[in-house]
Amino acid sequence: MNKIVLLVTGTPCVGKTTVAQHLAKRLNAFYINLTEFAKTHNLSLREDKERNTTIVDEQMMLIEIQKTIDATDERTIVVDGHYAAAVVPNNLVTRVFVMRRNPVELRSFMEACGYTGSKLWENLASEILDVCLVEALQEQDNEKVCELDVTGKTVEAVVDLICLILDENLKCYFGCVDWLGMLERKGLTDEYLRI
Repeated sequence: MNKIVLLVTGTPCVGKTTVAQHLAKRLNAFYINLTEFAKTHNLSLREDKERNTTIVDEQMMLIEIQKTIDATDERTIVVDGHYAAAVVPNNLVTRVFVMRRNPVELRSFMEACGYTGSKLWENLASEILDVCLVEALQEQDNEKVCELDVTGKTVEAVVDLICLILDENLKCYFGCVDWLGMLERKGLTDEYLRI
């Protein structure tokens, strides 16, 4: 059976987990959250106390993800995580959806989730500098990568957009987001890019 493996990636607080969960439900898909997967399969190397995050063994994650995808009876698998493109073997991946959110809106989401100091600024810089998109393009075949500007959109609207792409009613593409240029034009670069 040919499996459909969909990656939902993006900077923290961009909405990827909520979208991935809704997408998995709509598609009746097997859902993998990489944070939970790392805990369940004991793939943590150490805790980064300064950034309040877990460092995972990406090589072991790659092996365990492959085993899990191979073992599931579900035809469609949705993998959710900001480093999904790096830990799911390229040959298994059908599409990579890189969610992007305007840094002005993203900052308010991050602050509402308790992000402060270097964790806030590093993650905002990650969004502004296209880190998740670049990783997806480096790790996966470029024609599989779809960049989605989710700014101001509801979860349902984003899931609808993904489904339109999956049904080939909408083109998959990347290169549509330029947060750095937008911030420069508005004179906000120094306010949002503080690393």
